[in-house]
Amino acid sequence: HPSYYHRNSIQQLELPQRKAALIVPAFETLHYRLTFPKSKAELLSMLDMGSLYTFRYHVWPKGHAPTNYAKWRTATVPYRVAWQPDFEPYVVVRRDCPRYDQRFVGFGWNKVSHIMELDAQEYELLVLPNAFMIHMPHAPSFDISKFRLSAGYRGCLQTLREEFHQDLSRRYGAAALKYLTAERSL
Repeated sequence: HPSYYHRNSIQQLELPQRKAALIVPAFETLHYRLTFPKSKAELLSMLDMGSLYTFRYHVWPKGHAPTNYAKWRTATVPYRVAWQPDFEPYVVVRRDCPRYDQRFVGFGWNKVSHIMELDAQEYELLVLPNAFMIHMPHAPSFDISKFRLSAGYRGCLQTLREEFHQDLSRRYGAAALKYLTAERSL
């Protein structure tokens, strides 16, 4: 049972006493109807058959690539991954973790900025070896449509990103330089 597994992982990893973000590997299907896999073995079989993909593999691989799906396939214990630009995994965190930055409402950079902030606060990024989630297809949101169609929206998002970087620099000093350097090298 998923919630039992998550609770057990939280206890075993001593999450209440530890600054860690537990990453739940994400997958997706193009099918509107799917029998949800009952185990990791079943999920891997579906992945190999092509009825599932790693999340956003076709359109935005950078968002989830640091999860290291190749390692996850055979992992039996949680493993640590490093922050990389545009990483936006789904995570389980303590209630007292940094909140999402409210500048990033709608589409764009909400999860990216949150993971960046967690990394800046030296949270460990730990991938759970037996957890997974599956994104089901749905109509595009109003906000992603605005992002795609409006240069103004994209420009505003860029301004907010720059402000966010400045705030990180003020809060974390030299430690935050890696985020700005990574952003500029993209």
